[in-house]
Amino acid sequence: MARRSDGGSSRASSADSGSEIRQAPARPEAVLQRRGVARVKAILDAAEEILVEGGYEAATLKAIGERTGIPTASVYHYFADRYQVDAAIIRRHADALIVRLDRIDGEDFRSISDVVVLVLDEIVEHFRAHPSCVELWFAGRNEALIALIQEFDDQVSERVWRLGIGRGLLRAHASPLVMRLAFEAGGHLFDIAFKRDPNGDEVVMAEAKRMVSAYLETYAATNAAARTD
Repeated sequence: MARRSDGGSSRASSADSGSEIRQAPARPEAVLQRRGVARVKAILDAAEEILVEGGYEAATLKAIGERTGIPTASVYHYFADRYQVDAAIIRRHADALIVRLDRIDGEDFRSISDVVVLVLDEIVEHFRAHPSCVELWFAGRNEALIALIQEFDDQVSERVWRLGIGRGLLRAHASPLVMRLAFEAGGHLFDIAFKRDPNGDEVVMAEAKRMVSAYLETYAATNAAARTD
């Protein structure tokens, strides 16, 4: 503890006796930050609702502002244009899908095909539960969205590749490129499936799983192939 001179001590005592120690008020910027987070969520929620109800063209920033009760000028404070809202929605769903796919780590798989089918089923289930995501994911609206979706595909394909190598389901020489190509091909067929049917055309999705599984089985580890017999 710092020492004080006698004179300083008496002045300090006088000051202490005439005042109470008060708790510092909440920082205004913290309050504003919480308000900003709530507003961003409201904007994204409204955008997704309008996407489902009226389609892409209906989900303008003006319509979003009217739905939320947030002035359009304030909406622009958080999102400079419509494309930024689209990107935020895609990020939201990509993050949710990554969390959803965390469960695959605890599963017991007999083959790399089992892994692929489970991953694709989880993704399809999420899309079916969130049609607003489908409205953006498969439309190729702009380069930013395409890049975000490609980033998601790359992240998931690397995760599945690491699981396949770590569990001995893939041969050691199978490179990450093998899995990226598999997901790229499967992704194109999923594009077709969800353009043909908002819930995903069952026949096309079944063929996507079959094609991706057949390709990856050519890289299956010998012991993994034996477990499937």
